[in-house]
Amino acid sequence: MIQLEKKAKAIKSAQLHDKDTGGSHAQVAILTERIKELTEHLKVHKHDYAARRGLLQMVGQRRRLLRYIAEKDSQAYLDLIQKLGIRR
Repeated sequence: MIQLEKKAKAIKSAQLHDKDTGGSHAQVAILTERIKELTEHLKVHKHDYAARRGLLQMVGQRRRLLRYIAEKDSQAYLDLIQKLGIRR
């Protein structure tokens, strides 16, 4: 589970304005943090198949959100993936 401080920091880094806490950019940032944590968990616990399934679901959700952002504003998409360190 992602810690509150990490979640707040992720939202702060991807906000479009001060009150943006649930926009698509913020959701991608939160999912990225959760994916990083779960990836580290799975490196230790290789046979945790339920966690692996959850990870794949999060990756799919993030991919859909990124596709939405890319359709709306391609430059914002490029800036976001560069800021979060996500491959294209």
